[in-house]
Amino acid sequence: MSNRKFLGIGQLGRRLTLAFISVALAAIAVLGLISAKTTATAITKLTTHQEQSLALALSVAAGATHSDGGWASDDLVPVFKLVARDHAGAQVRDAAGRVVKSSPSFGALPRAGQLTEPIRADGRRVGSVIVRFGDDGLGGVPRAFEAQRWRARFIAASIAALIALLVSLVMARTITRPLELMLEAVRARGAGSRSVRIRRVRGVGVIRELLESFNQASNAIDRQDRLRRNLVADVAHELRTPVAVLQATNEAMLDGVTDPSPENLQSLNEEVLRLARMVEDLQRLSAAEAAALQMTLAPHDLAGVVAGAVCPFRGSFAAAGVSLTERLREVHVLCDPARIREVVSNLLSNALKFTPPGGSVVLDTGPDETGRARLRVSDTGIGIKAEELPHVTERFFRGMRSPEIAAGSGIGLTIVTELVDAHRGQFEMASEPGQGTQMTVTLPALDPAEARRLALLRPAAHSPSR
Repeated sequence: MSNRKFLGIGQLGRRLTLAFISVALAAIAVLGLISAKTTATAITKLTTHQEQSLALALSVAAGATHSDGGWASDDLVPVFKLVARDHAGAQVRDAAGRVVKSSPSFGALPRAGQLTEPIRADGRRVGSVIVRFGDDGLGGVPRAFEAQRWRARFIAASIAALIALLVSLVMARTITRPLELMLEAVRARGAGSRSVRIRRVRGVGVIRELLESFNQASNAIDRQDRLRRNLVADVAHELRTPVAVLQATNEAMLDGVTDPSPENLQSLNEEVLRLARMVEDLQRLSAAEAAALQMTLAPHDLAGVVAGAVCPFRGSFAAAGVSLTERLREVHVLCDPARIREVVSNLLSNALKFTPPGGSVVLDTGPDETGRARLRVSDTGIGIKAEELPHVTERFFRGMRSPEIAAGSGIGLTIVTELVDAHRGQFEMASEPGQGTQMTVTLPALDPAEARRLALLRPAAHSPSR
């Protein structure tokens, strides 16, 4: 599509400019029509009133100069001077309708709109006066006024169009320039320039938000791409060791260098299990990202669900030399027990990985200060750096020290976030490097009576609305 620029604006800018000018001219036209309708009527009424007043004044003046013998020729001179001043013509007739005298211009003036007034003297009618109006006098006032108005309208429309043009050029550039920058950035990203950003974010209202959202979306996409690349590198690194061990041990047994002893077979089995765990982690993440996790929500005591999830970890904590304290208070929630156990497993696994021997982990449940259900895991581990804390729940994110301390794909807390969100809950973390980490899950709590009522409705399933 051609987007040649004129006066620094493209096709959209030109259309906006024409729209501004059209609106301005339309406003002038509507205002002119309304003004013409109302003002013309008022001017016509005023002119008619002035003409009637003049005719009445002439009849009074003619009546004042009347005598018993009628009018002398010089008696009507003041009358005709009065009418000549307003560029009109007059004719005086006696009671019988005979013309007494006419002004010089009377015969040349149009008959249309002429006025006739009776002349009275001593209480009786002695004649009449006929007044005609020309274009130079009162009769031409409406036409002259209308002509002046049309000139004023033309001048006003020209000034309005010029102002609208100047304003619209500025506004069009203000509106279209940010959009053109964004279009260029989108095209550049489409062509493969992933580092492109809109450096000077300008605009007002939603346009500025749109540009900022583009930059934020670009940063998020790049961050996800970087994390995925890191994941691929981490997975490749993790796969290299078990694959190398499997290959070397298998080739050694094939070449007869080593025997397929129980110890060698056990080593191969451990490497296979390690590979299986990696595949399982990736499958779980894929399920969470694709919202493929189907949950059946039912009322449960959160403490009872958590207690069932803790059992498999007691031995691991004891073997690692990390104490595990359970403070489980009853609180009822609407949840999927299997998914809540998965949340607990991920939180406890994370705490165990990053808590050195001699440390402690506290697991507690119960209502919080706001009446919601709380599940909290607190440890005395290595903690998380402040700059890493906002990112630990992102997909594939692993802290700088994570690979040194514990292997994994870095998706455990991502899955926790997905599952908690599916339960309409919140997941929060607080940490201090060298002091430990506190991970808190809050869920909507159920009143015990409501929990018993819902329990009677089983096995009906309650599906979450995402």
